[in-house]
Amino acid sequence: MICAVYKSSRKADTYLFVKKRDVFDDVPAPLMDMFGAPTLVMVVPLSKRDHLGIADIEKVKAALDEKGFYLQIPPPAINLLDQHKQEIGFKQ
Repeated sequence: MICAVYKSSRKADTYLFVKKRDVFDDVPAPLMDMFGAPTLVMVVPLSKRDHLGIADIEKVKAALDEKGFYLQIPPPAINLLDQHKQEIGFKQ
């Protein structure tokens, strides 16, 4: 299985995986509006890979088969102050 990976022009660190290069027919219009103009990053042969950066390759394959696309969004930002408070046992 080969897929094309696109970077969002509107959302930082957001990527869209589709089955075929420049074919966005399976992607809902509201998602494409939010995503902005897609910029091709790479074409990836998934069958020859065992991992993909932060994305779970099995979830990517399953989403491509079921929905025709996979949206990778960045993990939520860690609040360092809250983390520090928790580490030192501070309670409000």
